[in-house]
Amino acid sequence: MHDKTERMTSVSAEDGPQPQRRTSSFDASAFIARNLRLLPVPGLEDIQLYTAHSGSRLSRLGGANPEAPAPYWAYGWGGGAVLARYIAENPHLVRGRRVLDLGTGSGLVAIAAAKAGATSVVATDIDGNAIAAARLNASANGVAIDLIHADLLDGPPPAVDIVLAGDLFYDEALAKRALAFLETCRAGGIDVLIGDPYRVPLPTQRLHCIAEYSVSDFGLCSDGGEVRAGVFSLASF
Repeated sequence: MHDKTERMTSVSAEDGPQPQRRTSSFDASAFIARNLRLLPVPGLEDIQLYTAHSGSRLSRLGGANPEAPAPYWAYGWGGGAVLARYIAENPHLVRGRRVLDLGTGSGLVAIAAAKAGATSVVATDIDGNAIAAARLNASANGVAIDLIHADLLDGPPPAVDIVLAGDLFYDEALAKRALAFLETCRAGGIDVLIGDPYRVPLPTQRLHCIAEYSVSDFGLCSDGGEVRAGVFSLASF
């Protein structure tokens, strides 16, 4: 995750696929739809995501930019998988509530929340290609999500009832910023749920584990094998 903030107009999945351009000639939505496969999520077969495969040619997404973020949204990460599964099995946690999916990636957690009956779902990410992928995935699953291309971690708590954060604790610097933001949300009366496969930067001393699952994980160069992942609530002190 990069410290880059760029806000885009909030859109609904009902608007259909729209381009998110890295340059004037590149259409990320068209590239994703053409080169990735719409496949069911392991353990959540009622949700389908555009997923990378050996012929996806994902290197083209970065163009000539060597610092372009890795296409994390094109693979299944364990934290998002465990959080989406927990929401699907416990829909009362989001039903009738305003939800923020922080660092949405593919949009999996946001889609699970929308399918579980959330009143509204806002999904944010700093990568424009992730926004394009999440929009396509939301449309493919027939749900409406408000997508925002932005870094919210230095801002005030949003006007939501619950924040969902999958796979935000894979990097020390990012983990520190994410925890500070989530603690501010919690202090403001917003519920916080975190999904993570026990990566090293995860601040377990500040968290209560409320569920565990074995899920597939491609995050941080993992091979997609089963890992133990937890769902955590953020303690309030």
